[in-house]
Amino acid sequence: MYLTNESEHDYRFGEYGPKYLTNGPRVHFGIVVITPGEAHPCHKHKTQEESFFVLEGECAVYVDGERVLIKQGDYLRCEPGESHLFRNESDKDFKSVFVKAPYSAEKDSVYIDWQPGQPFLKEE
Repeated sequence: MYLTNESEHDYRFGEYGPKYLTNGPRVHFGIVVITPGEAHPCHKHKTQEESFFVLEGECAVYVDGERVLIKQGDYLRCEPGESHLFRNESDKDFKSVFVKAPYSAEKDSVYIDWQPGQPFLKEE
């Protein structure tokens, strides 16, 4: 058994960013807060799917260059190889649960030099 509380973990950037509640042994699970105007860079995962369940607020997510607006109560799953960039275009914090599975001790993220407004070329 593993039991923890969110208060026992820190966000990567103090009051915002990702906060991992567990790193394995089967999944990565945590919470992410994205503040107004903040963006998380475009990236994809080689072997992991990454899922998000929105707890508060809304956020624009660019999946393979396509803008999708997710809001409280929405669930979004990005398949392995699908790029995703989060940009909080609202005036309130965005808070979501995230799950990456299956667990990987190896680095699985591949960062992509892309910003909204640029042409999107899907890399294979």
